[in-house]
Amino acid sequence: MIDIDELRKLFLFERLSDEQLTKLAMSGAVQTYAQDEDIVRQGEPAECFAVLLEGEIQMINETVTAGTVAMPRTSQPGVYGGATSAYLGDRAPQTYQHTLRATAPSRMFMLPAKKFAYIVAEWFPMAMHLLDGLLSGGRMQREIIDRRQRLTALGTITAGLTHELNNPAAAAVRAVSELRSLIKTSRFQLAQLAEDGIPPDKLRALIEAQEACTSNLGQAEKRSPLEISDAEDELGEALEEVGVEDAWELAPALVNAGFTSAYLQKIRAKVGAEHTPKALHWLAEAIEISQMLDEVTEATERITTLIRSAKQYSQMDRAPFQQVNVHELLDSTVAIFRGKIPPGISVVTDYDRTLPELPCYAGELNQVWTNLIHNALDAMGQEGTLTIRTAYDEDEAIVEIGDTGPGVPEAIKDRIFEPFFTTKSVGEGTGLGLDISYRIVAGRHGGEIKVRSVPGETWFEVRLPLREPSATS
Repeated sequence: MIDIDELRKLFLFERLSDEQLTKLAMSGAVQTYAQDEDIVRQGEPAECFAVLLEGEIQMINETVTAGTVAMPRTSQPGVYGGATSAYLGDRAPQTYQHTLRATAPSRMFMLPAKKFAYIVAEWFPMAMHLLDGLLSGGRMQREIIDRRQRLTALGTITAGLTHELNNPAAAAVRAVSELRSLIKTSRFQLAQLAEDGIPPDKLRALIEAQEACTSNLGQAEKRSPLEISDAEDELGEALEEVGVEDAWELAPALVNAGFTSAYLQKIRAKVGAEHTPKALHWLAEAIEISQMLDEVTEATERITTLIRSAKQYSQMDRAPFQQVNVHELLDSTVAIFRGKIPPGISVVTDYDRTLPELPCYAGELNQVWTNLIHNALDAMGQEGTLTIRTAYDEDEAIVEIGDTGPGVPEAIKDRIFEPFFTTKSVGEGTGLGLDISYRIVAGRHGGEIKVRSVPGETWFEVRLPLREPSATS
């Protein structure tokens, strides 16, 4: 049996009476452990409360979300571990929640869990209730804040996506509204040509000319604004010479379709001089209709692309764990952020397209990219360069996200992945973004995330195994 004077020297038992110390000594036993020997092992039945008497120990925790978490080694007599929640009775974990390892030859006072639970309940009833409340309250608080962080990130993403969808949707609505007016006018102009007696063969020639012009839209060589203005002036004068009213209003649409003064003479020869003015009015309207249709097509394609990016980002139609192209994940995240990227920030991607597909929880990795890109944008403010690049090294995929912000101070670089640690102003951050990212990368995927930073250049490097990690099995 351990001497009660040795127990009294431990901070854990320093205020106990001799009677209590004697009872404590009779309830437990001293055991010795060699260097690198496990005192208690995570996952085994929680049978003992262990207190260090002499030597050095380390607490190690294997987590699903954060991988292996090793606490600093300690040689402080009185530090403890093992069945620390035994006083909760049936609500206590039935297995050890961590491993205690002797990092040097050590002596431990081992108290059976049931004896420890009885002593705490009997000697410290008020403390037991306080500890119970703190444990359950802290767990609940962490869950609430974690959910809030996710909801805040979702709100930011949703706002950006809504903004991005609004632009092409508004463009489509505007184009459709103009189309109604143009189609109506075009019908009346075509009817007027028929009433004026244009022969069927000339009408067909006019329609063929319209098809040729609309097929040229967007195909012409790039011209400077001055060259376009000169071409419109030249064509406007030529249209006036053949009796076209409002020639200056028709010229821009015709020039955009590659229409020239020489082509005007061909149209005149095909439809006849008497039908040329009205034919050109109809032709200009038809070209504008084609332009509006192109705008509607472009807008709806943009909406489709954004929805596809949102679907890829959320992974809502995919299995949680899958083989994915990491570039698609990165692109979908950037697309979601488009509405939040200031005009003064440029986005540069440098992808290694030979990178194999990655086995991962795609939706969770997108949350990592979201946190890192969001932090980079915040760091740069209104101007800078966001760089995303990929590579791979043997059996690891490497994703790097860099910014040109002020950098991470050396004094806090080792703390940025700690829960609730943030450099942002009050109300602007919870300090959980990088903690969540770390837990997803290290715990869920068996990877690694680290930062290197100097003023004007910060890089977050994420390394992920190209094989399925054991944590997912």
